[in-house]
Amino acid sequence: MKLLIKSLLICCAFVAFQSCEADKKKRVLNFPKTDLAMENMIPKPMKIIPTNGGFALDEFTAIYTSENASGFLEVGKFLADKIKARTSLDIPVNVAEVPNREGIIYINQSDSLELNAPEAYQLFITADSLILNANTAEGAFRGIQTIRQIIPETSTDTLAEYKVWTIPTGKIIDHPVFEYRGTMLDVARHFFTVEEVKRYIDLLAYYKYNVLHLHLTDDQGWRIEIKSWPKLTEVSGSTEVGGGDGGFYTQEDYKEIVAYAAEHHMIIVPEVDMPGHTNAASLAYPFLNGNGKKVEAYEGTQVGFSTFDTRKDTVYAFIDDVVREISEITPGPYFHAGGDESHATKKGDFNYFVEKVQKIVNKHGKRMIGWDEIVTANVDTTAIPQYWSSGDNAKTAVEKGLKMILSPAKKAYLDMQYDSLSKYGLHWAAYVPVDSAYVWNPEEYEGIPLKNILGIAAPLWSETIENFDELAYLAFPRAIGYSELSWSTPENRNWENYRVRLANQAPFLDRMDVKYYPSPLIDWKKSKYSYEEIEKD
Repeated sequence: MKLLIKSLLICCAFVAFQSCEADKKKRVLNFPKTDLAMENMIPKPMKIIPTNGGFALDEFTAIYTSENASGFLEVGKFLADKIKARTSLDIPVNVAEVPNREGIIYINQSDSLELNAPEAYQLFITADSLILNANTAEGAFRGIQTIRQIIPETSTDTLAEYKVWTIPTGKIIDHPVFEYRGTMLDVARHFFTVEEVKRYIDLLAYYKYNVLHLHLTDDQGWRIEIKSWPKLTEVSGSTEVGGGDGGFYTQEDYKEIVAYAAEHHMIIVPEVDMPGHTNAASLAYPFLNGNGKKVEAYEGTQVGFSTFDTRKDTVYAFIDDVVREISEITPGPYFHAGGDESHATKKGDFNYFVEKVQKIVNKHGKRMIGWDEIVTANVDTTAIPQYWSSGDNAKTAVEKGLKMILSPAKKAYLDMQYDSLSKYGLHWAAYVPVDSAYVWNPEEYEGIPLKNILGIAAPLWSETIENFDELAYLAFPRAIGYSELSWSTPENRNWENYRVRLANQAPFLDRMDVKYYPSPLIDWKKSKYSYEEIEKD
């Protein structure tokens, strides 16, 4: 039966997509006119071809997935769970034939050469079938986020006695521009719980992010258990900016975050910032300290005063253990070694340190990412600088043939205030309103060639925030725009078009209880928040 369904659906999608559309028997008599191209999808897909019909998502719909295709069943179940949360419909997955079953969602593993990008997918939507094709479960997962975004907020007014959510018919062809699409969360200045990190992952996945970078250590706290060096969390896990309780992740906690991210086809990039931003580590183990001063717990926000002793062999033995333990529980390919604002480290010592640490990271099977300062060292071509500040460092990275992650502070730092009245955030780099966050072209930024750009990441430093609602205020809606900058082609990015689609994200954000910043630049659709109320509180 499933084989027959598969054959019929693929035939409909690939052989007679347009003609099948005209011949479908409508089970809803007063289907509204729909236009797939007018849906509020973010990031905007590469190509949308509307056919102005409707697929009825209702109690008679079923989901089928390719058999023996790794991860596809899980993608199907994920979609069913999200549909139920949205509509209360119990959509079965891979069940036998059911009487009156009419609408089919088929998640198909395809070996089409058109889908050779790892995250590529295609959607073929007709009146009685919605077919998602992808080579990989990762591509299928990106595709079901698009499906989620085109399910109407409310059921359609029809002549049927049951509720129907009408999905516009047509074809979508899509894949991302950049392979690395991330954001960073600083859990060191203020600690965020496992559940708060999971909430963030839920939202990021909806907008097709694939990386969450966790800034796990800094002067104010150490947030990841290292079993071979237990004082890191025993001593330095309980401090944070402003004197709060702090906190840390046990390795089991961290593995829970990693697994949850993997379920959303995202990787975790762990960061241990060094040789600067290391006061918390040196507080636990004073032999690490290299600035010649007594180490005390630090709860302020100044930077640049701390450093490891870069010429001491025991420091590298410590780093080897830290990198090893974290790498063993991190399946992703990257380890972020920091390297920024190490003002207390002499230049020669800094370069010596970076070169030694890259070898340690590589030894444990990871590629080293570091802030753009690392390019002054003699790093090899597997190193990935994260450009945040220095155009000269970006130029050096290009000259060395390195791939870069773009995180320019004056455009992509989520902790920058929207304006002078913003409740949270800083503005040392710039004020970054919603339009400025979106209106820049990563493909041409600072003259960095496209071939040298691995992707984009939007860092969220936490000096001024300490809970999820405050995180959400700074991250959203700007994180939504960064998702489009890192996924969609330049010709599909337009501020006036985007601001309309962004306005229509309000129902989703409200449903997810995201206390986003309701920028007055956006005409928010039925938002339960307002700019005046937010700024008055």
